[in-house]
Amino acid sequence: MSALPRAAELGLIACTVCGLVCRNVPGHPQLDGDGVDDAMACPRCGATLRRRKADSYMRTWALLIAAFIMYIPANVLPIMRTASLNDIDDNTIISGVVELWVKGAPNLAIIVFTASIVVPMLKFLALGTLLVSSQRGSGWARVQRAKLYRLVELIGYWSMLDVFVVALLTALVRFSVLSLVEPLPGVIFFGLTVVLTMLASMSFDPRLIWDGKDTDD
Repeated sequence: MSALPRAAELGLIACTVCGLVCRNVPGHPQLDGDGVDDAMACPRCGATLRRRKADSYMRTWALLIAAFIMYIPANVLPIMRTASLNDIDDNTIISGVVELWVKGAPNLAIIVFTASIVVPMLKFLALGTLLVSSQRGSGWARVQRAKLYRLVELIGYWSMLDVFVVALLTALVRFSVLSLVEPLPGVIFFGLTVVLTMLASMSFDPRLIWDGKDTDD
C-alpha cells in the first residue's frame, strides 16, 4: 500500500495565522528551501505563507537548553522563606516537599513533587525526543510522537509555581497563625523555567514529525 500524499506533494499550504488552506497557482514559483516565498501571501489575511515555522529547531533547542539551565538553580536555591515567631526556615522545592510530608500533608507533598519535579523533567525528555527524532527524519512512531506533543502542550498550561505556592501557604495556615512568607531567588529561576518550557513547546513545529522518510528505523 502506497503512502498517503502529503500537502507539499499536492501543492497545498496552510496559513499559520488564519489557518486558510491555499494551493500554489499554476506558474507561481514554488516555495524555496526554507519554506518561504515573500511573493506568496495568504489571500485572506496577507501573511507570508510558510510550510514550516521558521528556524523551529534552532529556537526550540535554544529555549529548551535555557530552561534546563534555569531549572538547576531553581532546585538548588531556596525558593521561599517562612518565619513564625522565632523560627525562620528557608525551603527549596525538595525540602518543601519533605516538610509537607513530615508535617502530615502527604497529598500536598505528592502534588508539589509531581508538578514541580516530575512534570518539568518529563517535558525536557519529551521535547528532546521530539527534536532529535524529527531532525533525524525518523519515521518511528509518528502518530505516538504527535500525541506526545499534544500532551506536552496540554501540560504546559499548568502553572507549577502557583501549585507550589498554594500548597506551601496551605501548610503554613495549619502550622501557625502568625507567620510570614517571603519569596527568595529560587522562585525567579523557577518562574523562568516555566515560561521557557512553554515557549519551547510553542516554537516546535509538530509538522516536522511527518517530514523525512516514511519507513521506520
